[in-house]
Amino acid sequence: MFQPNQLFDLKQTDYAALFDGCEYAWDALKRLKVFIAARVQEAPLHAYGPHVFIGQHVLIGEGTVIEEGATIKGPAIIGRGCEIRHGAYIRDHVIVGDDCIIGNSSELKHSFLFNGCQVPHFNYVGDSILGHKAHLGAGVICSNLKSLPGNVTVKMNGQYHDTGLRKFGALLGDQVDVGCNSVLNPGTVIGRGTVIYPLTNWRGVAGSNCIIKNKGTAEAVERRSK
Repeated sequence: MFQPNQLFDLKQTDYAALFDGCEYAWDALKRLKVFIAARVQEAPLHAYGPHVFIGQHVLIGEGTVIEEGATIKGPAIIGRGCEIRHGAYIRDHVIVGDDCIIGNSSELKHSFLFNGCQVPHFNYVGDSILGHKAHLGAGVICSNLKSLPGNVTVKMNGQYHDTGLRKFGALLGDQVDVGCNSVLNPGTVIGRGTVIYPLTNWRGVAGSNCIIKNKGTAEAVERRSK
């Protein structure tokens, strides 16, 4: 399930060529910097008012709205019809598809978003790929750097796959929905249509159309009078 077409509908991006020849979907991240650079050299400078910062080498699609307080450092490609909301921070080497939402205090770095993604509230997405209509609840973190030395590995069926990447966050298949305040640890791969409950701390591989449940329990007890 690590191949690009097993996780993503490649028709839901204008930049499917990034995945050409990739054995594993995470291999596209190794090409992302050069891929973007080749497409943004002639990007015009943008003027969105004094309270929006847009750096050099940023392409912005027609109909995209950028609210005050947003920063697009670039190099980056932003699709058509997107909402880049107040306080969003899009760093270097990011592709955002059409009709995406990048919300308040959300940060993206070296990542690829297919069309229709929603990263709307207090999210961090580092060195990750989000499929068509993937959605992150408020506070979801795609962590991209493990504490121990060495490349990020992905474990499946008892075997570890070396990704060749020191920084690698998550691959979220099409229409994955991640609940609020969840943490996806480095090397996470989630199949299409899977739902992750809020407050989940997850690392590893999950198949398509699953529900990942957080089994933490809450208890209500009688309040003692003072």
